[in-house]
Amino acid sequence: MPWIIVGIVAVLILVVILSSVKIVNTGYVYVVERLGQFYRVLQPGMHIIVPFMDYVRKRISMKQQILDIEPQNVITKDNVKISVDNVIFYQVLNAKDAVYNIENYVYGIMYSTITNMRNIIGDMSLDEVLAGRDKINAKLLDIVDAITDAYGIKILSVEIKNIVPPEEIQNAMEKQMKAEREKRAAILIAEGDRNSSIARAEGEKQSNILRAEAEKESNIRRAEGLRESQLLEAQGRAKAIELLADADAAAIRRVNTAIIESGTDARVIALKQVEALKELSMNPANKLILPAEGMSSLGSVAALADIIKNQPAPGAPMPPKPEHDPRAPRS
Repeated sequence: MPWIIVGIVAVLILVVILSSVKIVNTGYVYVVERLGQFYRVLQPGMHIIVPFMDYVRKRISMKQQILDIEPQNVITKDNVKISVDNVIFYQVLNAKDAVYNIENYVYGIMYSTITNMRNIIGDMSLDEVLAGRDKINAKLLDIVDAITDAYGIKILSVEIKNIVPPEEIQNAMEKQMKAEREKRAAILIAEGDRNSSIARAEGEKQSNILRAEAEKESNIRRAEGLRESQLLEAQGRAKAIELLADADAAAIRRVNTAIIESGTDARVIALKQVEALKELSMNPANKLILPAEGMSSLGSVAALADIIKNQPAPGAPMPPKPEHDPRAPRS
């Protein structure tokens, strides 16, 4: 019997010793009470508490946590009943406040979010709710974070997962979206046709401008070519006339040289002209019309012809000059 009692006492002592040792895992803390009052918060690691005096009130997770709120029925400003569900990300920063300032901080976060979500959406129309998720999330975050600050909890984010309107509203929205898509498609097609017409008109305009410029350039080049051709032709004619004049001058010089070398001078030419007139006047079919000054000069021409006839031919010996004319008066 004594050994049994000793064994029982030893076991009880061992149990007490083991129960006084507390090991806190990383990411968690223990809230410890002593004799019914808050004593301290045990951080991660090994700790020794006093048996039968110290009591671990609650094990609190200090990690970021997720709270998924079930879909809630909410009525909008325009009396449309919709279903909204949220996801909340939060973290406990003060374990003592989370344990002693509220009975269940998870319920506190959830009901604060639901109540304020209904208030916010109740002041908005359906279109504003569907288009204003970010606005609703920001308002909920500010309001719920201010409420849970007394719990020692930090609200990191509030997100709306789904907004589900009634079935008839969904059908109307689908029809509206279909009409909007068809409208945008028609607008895009019209804009495409307009841009195509503008581009085609611009292309035709540029083509006409280029064609006109090309025709203008062609006319200019054609005119320049014609001008150069006429200039070259005129230069050729002038050169030909110059060559003909040079040839005529050379021929005249040759004729004059031949006349001079043959001994024929102006008196011979005048005699020939008189003889030609005489032959013309002997033909009854010819009529000669001479001006008055020509008639007055016939005498001098005839006299000139007599002088020429009485002169010896070129190369003939000159007749001897008489020494004394017996008809001449004596001095």
